[in-house]
Amino acid sequence: MSVNLGKGQQVSLSKSDGSALTSVRMGLGWQAAPRKGFLAKLTGPREIDLDASALLFAGRESVDVVYFQHLTSNDGSVRHTGDNLVGGAGTGDDETILVDLGRVPVHIDQIVFTVNSFTGQTFAEVQNAFCRLIDETTGQELARYTLSGGGTYTAQIMAKLYRAGGGWQLKAIGEPAAGRTFQDLLPAVTAHL
Repeated sequence: MSVNLGKGQQVSLSKSDGSALTSVRMGLGWQAAPRKGFLAKLTGPREIDLDASALLFAGRESVDVVYFQHLTSNDGSVRHTGDNLVGGAGTGDDETILVDLGRVPVHIDQIVFTVNSFTGQTFAEVQNAFCRLIDETTGQELARYTLSGGGTYTAQIMAKLYRAGGGWQLKAIGEPAAGRTFQDLLPAVTAHL
């Protein structure tokens, strides 16, 4: 059963039988908002290039990042499946990041997921954006955070996985930010560590 998360909500990633998850997938989906006006009919739908990234931290120190130009973490525990340059037409994931929780080194205690508009388009031009966490072993959706409200910002700090009590938890952050790359977002991400 999936949990719809609101901004700031948290959920434990233990299975109902008390065992821990071993592998999860963070999926990101979005669509371009329809254009309005006469020219919209002539130019057709726009393409929106959103990029998902996973920033790995040990305490407050950035250790590694996984994104469209560095698809696998240095230790191999986190893997991006590839860049989608236009967004989707349905409810499926447009970009995914796989996390093998058992392989994440013990000094990594937080993995922050961000989304940014590489081409600088604002979230006012995006609709139906979401991130969701899936148990990679069973395919079951565990939690979903839906981005709503559009806005003039170009990035979003979506959620983070973090170690707590010997297991992992997910926290929906949902914080708007400005930046075209994950590097631009580092000061804003630091506030959520």
